[in-house]
Amino acid sequence: METHSSSIVAVKATTALGELLDREYRNVEAYERDLERNAGALRRANPSHASLHKAMRDLVDGVLGEADTVEDAKSLTGQEIDRIVEEIETGKRRAADRAADTFEDGETFLTHDFSSTVLQAIETAAAEGNHLTGYVTEARPRYLGRKTARRLAEMDRVEPHLLVDSASGYVLDRCDRVIVGMDCIVGDTLYNRVGTFPLAAAANVVGVPVTVVGSQSKVIENDFVFENEEREPAEVIREPVEGVEIENPTYDATPMRLVDSVVTDQERYEP
Repeated sequence: METHSSSIVAVKATTALGELLDREYRNVEAYERDLERNAGALRRANPSHASLHKAMRDLVDGVLGEADTVEDAKSLTGQEIDRIVEEIETGKRRAADRAADTFEDGETFLTHDFSSTVLQAIETAAAEGNHLTGYVTEARPRYLGRKTARRLAEMDRVEPHLLVDSASGYVLDRCDRVIVGMDCIVGDTLYNRVGTFPLAAAANVVGVPVTVVGSQSKVIENDFVFENEEREPAEVIREPVEGVEIENPTYDATPMRLVDSVVTDQERYEP
């Protein structure tokens, strides 16, 4: 959860539930209780991940009350695990392919943090012959943006630049757009890695469009209440400072009115 995107976390959590298939149970009720308990524990491990929440809920809903024997329940669980993982991975690929089609040769973009879907879109666009220039913010304090820059440096026809978060406004007038991933969109709010909100606000002032990319499963209208998380203060400053409260939120909330377009595996639309 500290170093991977939310969709990858959802896949790993879903796959982890396959361990239950090797356990022994007295009856189907005992199996269902264990499945529900473990899925709930994984979901609560990060209540800010909408894709994790949806994957755990869908798996439990697809198994509970649907089998008469333990073996049938296990078989159904295996099928649901495969279906959900395929759905998440296919959604990422299709969203990336749709986003790749929005790039133009010679485009300069700015991206924030680390989004595997955005990276896949850039890689596909470059492989199709587009020459791109990318500005990448470090995404402090975890510096996952550095990981993005390293990945971009491995791609042909992509020229990456790395800068601190607070310098984004300095280079925005060189950019054709901002493109970022999403943790989730709930109603009229985009939740993404902290630093997205000021970046989108600055882009709005300068007149640079903002594109958000992710699978449709991360776009949620209801049945999910986003809960932010506070990370370790040591990420901000190693030595505690007496009388200073260190705050280190993982995500921030960006009003969708600052977003110009959303690209998912199912559609591309303007909020």
